[in-house]
Amino acid sequence: MDPCACCLRAFIFGGVFGGILITTNRATYPGDTFFRRLTILFALALFLLVLVMAFQLYREAQPSLQRFGWPFVWGREWDPVHEKFGALPYIYGTLVSTLLALALAGPISLGAAVYLAEFAPRRLKATLAFLVDLLAGIPGIVYGLWGSFVLAPFLRNCLEPWLGKYLGFLPLFQGPPFGIGLLAAGIILAIMCIPVMTAVTREVLEVVPAGQREALLAFGATPWEVVRLAVLPYAREGIIGAFFLGLGKALGETLAVTMVIGNRPEISLSLFSPAHSMTSVIVNEFAQAVKAIHLAALIHIGLLLFGITLLVNIIARLLIYRLGRKVSRWKQVE
Repeated sequence: MDPCACCLRAFIFGGVFGGILITTNRATYPGDTFFRRLTILFALALFLLVLVMAFQLYREAQPSLQRFGWPFVWGREWDPVHEKFGALPYIYGTLVSTLLALALAGPISLGAAVYLAEFAPRRLKATLAFLVDLLAGIPGIVYGLWGSFVLAPFLRNCLEPWLGKYLGFLPLFQGPPFGIGLLAAGIILAIMCIPVMTAVTREVLEVVPAGQREALLAFGATPWEVVRLAVLPYAREGIIGAFFLGLGKALGETLAVTMVIGNRPEISLSLFSPAHSMTSVIVNEFAQAVKAIHLAALIHIGLLLFGITLLVNIIARLLIYRLGRKVSRWKQVE
């Protein structure tokens, strides 16, 4: 027999046998096992970090939890001198400014994402996507400075007087135009949330199967009808998840809100009025908290904010996960 043929057969047989051996023993190969366990350890470390943070906040807030309990949530008085604390004005300021930001940023983010995913030319799409990512990377202090020196004077001199003149019959637009307040905080948060919401919504729209679009195009639908009847309903859960992620970012923003919200702990229906938020009160008073109960009350607010933010992000991830499962089922059908 030809030696070359024997060598070739031996090489082929050895390669096939070695491939089968590696494939069958991949799960038990020491290097793979070590790497898999190492990655599992890293993933568990993240989960453990969240638990440690929650436990530490809970432990440090114990004096406030034991003294005030649940009434701390709806208490309205904040008096460090007499050691009376209630978080309702700060919760109110946080929720109102965040919901206002979501109402302003939602339509803009959705419209920008639809254009980028469905209508933008390739070169323009890349440029706009880069600008969106660039906006997401700007530090919050820069937004706060812009809000203090540009947005607040514009609101005080132009927008708030106009709103008060034509919509002053509504409680939301009554009172003197301060410039800083809930409206300024909501606008700043909206500007900061738009890049995140736009980027996530665009990715959600891009994973909608092409068959959804082609089916309507085959029936003669216009591009707008395709988006309205096929793309948006299919991606509804993912879009809501993107909005929840933006909501989570707005809840946790600190410096920009502190610089434009006015930092006055009161509850007012007017968007022109200064207010306070959960993050801004922690930033403003943490260094001056000389009494243990005052410090515990601030950490108590941080614990509430941690729980709200965690819940919002869990809901967002679950909605995006459900959309991913829907896309996987569609691909299997195809």
